[in-house]
Amino acid sequence: MPQPVTRRTVLATGAGALALGCAGCAGKDAGGGTAPSEPASASPSASASASRAGRETAGDGGQVLAGTRDIPEGGGKVFEKEKVVVTQPKKGVFKAFSAICTHQGCTVNAVADGTIDCPCHGSRFRITDGSVVHGPATRPLPARSVSVHGNSIHLG
Repeated sequence: MPQPVTRRTVLATGAGALALGCAGCAGKDAGGGTAPSEPASASPSASASASRAGRETAGDGGQVLAGTRDIPEGGGKVFEKEKVVVTQPKKGVFKAFSAICTHQGCTVNAVADGTIDCPCHGSRFRITDGSVVHGPATRPLPARSVSVHGNSIHLG
């Protein structure tokens, strides 16, 4: 006669399966040889690709994030990979802030109506100084350093 399945049996079986599944993933993230490796030196075509993607490095100003015309006046743009948001509160004035919300570490995802918005819990920050407009965040977004060289906005 089969024995009834108990909650303990289900939990133990699920935990074991989860552990086995996670063990298979750890090798890939920890250098298990399945991730593609970066080239030792960038070829001209790789440099051109990086430049087209907005990741070039300028000799005097750091990483190029965007062109000045890519950032709307009174708005901004989130650069998710770089974890930075660049705003243009008024014509020709560019500001940058961390794109990591000070509430619980989510990445902000939009700039609209004069605020930088976090999708997780609704926090909003001013595009002028990163200060909190609407919580639950209580601390402003930290400022990041950007500079403008010609028509390019550089991080750092």
